[in-house]
Amino acid sequence: MSTNNHVVGQVRPSQLLWAYGPGSIVDLPNLSVVTMGLNKWDPNRCPPVEEARLLAEVKRVLGPQVQRLRIPPFLQEDRPDPFSAEGRVGVPVSPFPRWLRCIKCGLLAEYDSGLFDIKSFPYRPERTHFLHTNCDKGKHADAVPARFLLACRNGHLDDFPWDWFIHGGSDCKGTFRFFERGASLQTENLWVKCDTCDNARSLVHAFGKGAADNLPACRGRHPHLDSYEECTQEPLTILLGATNSWFPVTLSVLAIPLEKNQLSQLVLDGWEHFADVEDEAELRGIVKTLIRTTAVPGIDKWDVPSIWNAIEQRKTGKGIEVVSEGEVKGPEWEVLTSNSPPSDWPHFMSTTVAPPVGYDTQVKRVLLLERLREVNALIGYTRVEAPEETSDPDERPPMAALTRGTTEWVLASEVHGEGIFIEFNESVIESWEQNAHVADRNKTLFVGHQGWRNARHLKPDVGFPSSRYTVLHTLAHLLVRELALECGYNAASIRERVYASSDPDAPMAGILLYTAAADSDGTLGGLVDLGKPDFLGRLLDQALERASICSSDPLCSEHDPSKDRSLHAAACHSCTFVSETSCERGNRYLDRALVIPTLRDDQACLFHKGSA
Repeated sequence: MSTNNHVVGQVRPSQLLWAYGPGSIVDLPNLSVVTMGLNKWDPNRCPPVEEARLLAEVKRVLGPQVQRLRIPPFLQEDRPDPFSAEGRVGVPVSPFPRWLRCIKCGLLAEYDSGLFDIKSFPYRPERTHFLHTNCDKGKHADAVPARFLLACRNGHLDDFPWDWFIHGGSDCKGTFRFFERGASLQTENLWVKCDTCDNARSLVHAFGKGAADNLPACRGRHPHLDSYEECTQEPLTILLGATNSWFPVTLSVLAIPLEKNQLSQLVLDGWEHFADVEDEAELRGIVKTLIRTTAVPGIDKWDVPSIWNAIEQRKTGKGIEVVSEGEVKGPEWEVLTSNSPPSDWPHFMSTTVAPPVGYDTQVKRVLLLERLREVNALIGYTRVEAPEETSDPDERPPMAALTRGTTEWVLASEVHGEGIFIEFNESVIESWEQNAHVADRNKTLFVGHQGWRNARHLKPDVGFPSSRYTVLHTLAHLLVRELALECGYNAASIRERVYASSDPDAPMAGILLYTAAADSDGTLGGLVDLGKPDFLGRLLDQALERASICSSDPLCSEHDPSKDRSLHAAACHSCTFVSETSCERGNRYLDRALVIPTLRDDQACLFHKGSA
């Protein structure tokens, strides 16, 4: 990461999607910066990644101008020379907030006011910081970011209006001092004073119900784009490093074979390398390079004439059978439940095993995925409120742009791992859905759903999942908690993917539990082994047994979402909740009473004690 030609720190490429993407604040040890928009990035430093289904979904959301998915830039060498070309690889950032505070004299001013200097450390970039060179209380005193900002629901972010807050619109141009009054660091003990007019005010007035009377209107600022726009939202004061300052909006797919022919799939995966090839002689050199660099795994199994023929067919559009590019989970379900799922593709290797003993009534099939690839794309972000699980723009906070104007590419990441797919018997699930007790519990959860959305000024009847989704989602959580105890991965690295649809023309009932990481973690084999019948049966037994009694019972089992406008019934941190990185719905729509008998309800469960 670099600002004004200074390298100021390092983050992992994956963090640029999930935590520090364009528009976010990176709170480094000695200063804070905002990651600039994609229009400031060098796309030549961002390698492309091919995933046709994900690109099609990104185009559907952002527009047809998007032509590429690109991985964030990364260093090829460990600790390169900071003055070399490799050492300059990074992401453009800019100091933000612009206001700094001297830790000795309390001077509060903008970093480019001429009162501060930056001290860089090329070989130790994490030590880069600002200095108050002429501080009255100590020469070269450190200056740190002022930790108060303004943000609004429309995705805008701005410096805290110190002049407005203290002077209320007067013409005083005095300098400010930040000081503490009192023994604690509570907000009411943090004060700002003007050196010229002696006006002083506590920061407590910047928070709470009365804050609107002490703050100006939102200026519609996007610091990562250096732009302003009209905004009618009321700004809120937030702290530097607050979790609600930046929420990523992402799309993800599992990389499944789109082509019926394996060679055509390899050509599709590596089309970036093959698109401009003019003859077999040129292709021969490219193939040698691809084999040596393993850029297209599996291409070494084919000779050059066959590859050239596949390239020509793709250019002319002949002889290509594509499964689907449009939907996200639909094509995945078709591949996972096919009679002969792919078993030897470079990014998708699977083995079908028998259902665990005692669960063959509910479980139709188990598929062990020895190798899989997940590709994620960052398409925008929100502030103040997390994005909702709907593509309707009226049902989610406005998504802010990652770039100024239009862009032909978006940030993406690809991770490799392994997983266990469990397909359930459709007839059993359908019969269970007809249970009157299931309908009653689903109705109670729906009332909580309506209250939750009403409290956020959203349409109350939109986005509620079926009871089928809730039971599969809950079971996935119970298994994630159980798998984490035995598979060797930490619980936060195991993720779920729930396939649930009651559409009579295309029903789905299954869960995929997988681990995927950008490094070797995620390909150790520990998860797949636990999907074998003997192991999986024991894990299901343990998961259901633990779920029948919660340490928070009877409060947990008696929880009524219709009374507190929550999105879960019999579920809590003690029995069902998992890490936010594992759950696709943020620990919402969970009810273990739909899975196993509880102290409150033993009639709505899919699995009965003694049935296994």
